[in-house]
Amino acid sequence: MFAQLAGWACAIVLARAGWLPPGIWALAGTQALCATVAAAAMRSARWWLFIHAAFAPLLIIAGRADIAPAWYLAAFALLLVVYWTSFRTQVPLYLSNHATIGALAALLPVGRSVRVLDLGSGTGSLLRGLARLRPDSHFDGVEAAPAPWLLSRLLARAAGRISVRRGDFFAESWASYDVVYAFLSPVPMARVWSKAAQELAPGALVVSNSFPIPGRKPDEVVAVGDRRATRLYVYRVTDGRASK
Repeated sequence: MFAQLAGWACAIVLARAGWLPPGIWALAGTQALCATVAAAAMRSARWWLFIHAAFAPLLIIAGRADIAPAWYLAAFALLLVVYWTSFRTQVPLYLSNHATIGALAALLPVGRSVRVLDLGSGTGSLLRGLARLRPDSHFDGVEAAPAPWLLSRLLARAAGRISVRRGDFFAESWASYDVVYAFLSPVPMARVWSKAAQELAPGALVVSNSFPIPGRKPDEVVAVGDRRATRLYVYRVTDGRASK
């Protein structure tokens, strides 16, 4: 928001000073450039720079397209039920692929039933894949966004031994789980480890897809071998509630 406001302030000042050629596109282009520079100065993520550069021009294009307002409301509603509070948690919707499911299944303890918790389980694709590979075990997921949660609930009916709840996974107890899987973002990983270390039993695993826990050396790093070069960072809880 600050970057966009700074971009508009810069563009308006330059326009009023007569330093910009007439026309809306000169104003929008200057705003886009200034907003992108402001975002870069604030060390925003690289992908945000593209959003800031395209935001004002897309506003003008949308305004001239004469699209009925109801379509914008429908698009907003769709994004809301899919992504929900991603703006607060800074955890987007990531889906684990088949290669990752196989690699995670290979990490599960053998010879006994295990309980696995998927933090932010999305559409439940990981849970269903693990349930097929390990029908002796139980798999739980916690998802906040309504649309992915509802879809995962519907698809899990035929899979068996899967439970999907809607809510905040940090508000849940993790004490009964042998493995906690996370495909989140760098932002919550320190908090994930803090909760895991407090609640999980000794020997339990925390497996993070792509995002290592800051300040901790993983016990194992698994290269999945898929096209996106996925890595699973594996951490073993040593003494449960005392390990941080």
